Amino acid sequence: MKNRYTKDQRVKAEIFPFHIFMVTFVTVGVFTTIQMRIIGEYIDYTKIAPIHAIALPALWLLAAAIFTLLTRYQIRSRYQKPIENLAKAARKVASGDFSVYVASRHTPDKVDYLDVLFMDFNKMVEELGCIETLKTDFFSNVSHEIKTPIAVIQNNAELLQNGAGTEAQRHEYTTAILQATHRLSGLITNMLKLNKLEKQVIKPVPEPFDVSAQICECALQFEDLWEKKNISFDADIEERVIINADAGLLELVWTNLLSNALKFTPDGGSVRITQTSDRDWITVSVSDTGCGMDENTLKRIFDKFYQGDTSHATEGNGLGLALVQRIMQLSDGTIAVKSDPGKGSVFTVTLPVAGKQEERA
Repeated sequence: MKNRYTKDQRVKAEIFPFHIFMVTFVTVGVFTTIQMRIIGEYIDYTKIAPIHAIALPALWLLAAAIFTLLTRYQIRSRYQKPIENLAKAARKVASGDFSVYVASRHTPDKVDYLDVLFMDFNKMVEELGCIETLKTDFFSNVSHEIKTPIAVIQNNAELLQNGAGTEAQRHEYTTAILQATHRLSGLITNMLKLNKLEKQVIKPVPEPFDVSAQICECALQFEDLWEKKNISFDADIEERVIINADAGLLELVWTNLLSNALKFTPDGGSVRITQTSDRDWITVSVSDTGCGMDENTLKRIFDKFYQGDTSHATEGNGLGLALVQRIMQLSDGTIAVKSDPGKGSVFTVTLPVAGKQEERA
């Protein structure tokens, strides 16, 4: 019968090497000698037969061996084997298998530290599997997002090179090329910004500014889009609110939220932005009458690289909302979303009026 246990060749030391046995043997001998000296005051141990005197060290050896083997068995069964299973699972994960699961050894009411370690390991593998899936989806999405504008640029550039079309058509070709390059530039910019924010290369620099004016300026950038799609755009914004935050980062927040709202709202729909404030907090909500999101999409909408619309019917790369959430984290703010499929979505941002660096001063 084939032995199912294969020792890892990297392991060079056993749990109970020879010197542990010797320590046990000496300890047993010392305690036995002390005991004999105490008993010797009442019993004449000099009359012990030589064969028995020789058998006594053999008894020590046997006791030390039994103790060592029993202890080794206990440690091996309770700790070494579970850790070997964990090491085997870790090797599978390292090779790209994220379906690994290490079962707990005890029932929930008797969980020990090894069980907690296994549960944390399983959670880690689950998260790694999600990240790997998102990364795969990301490369697929980015490949699509890059391939489409490059094809537009290539086709229109070839038409221009061949001198085809009228002056008006050539103007359309150049316009298409510019739009495609802007799309590529936006994709790359978002990727770089998110990467820098994750690594904290970019850090918020709070300064007082009028957030109401900033929101209005960001909204006006999309005026051509809502007019083109015949979208009813409504803004309910306070006249002037001064907050202490990083204006450059917050501009990205409003731009991304408004862009998504207009992008996913069909022609003839409506988009509304509201802004209120009190002494401590400012609240901004962006609502739309777009396609909305189901529960599964809502759970992952802020994940990096995730796109709820897998058909690529709308432009996007799954980085905008991840960027917004990271900015909120760095600004001590929050972002929440409510959505119903077919009815639209509402994104709500809450920010402290005073920046966190000011509060700590």
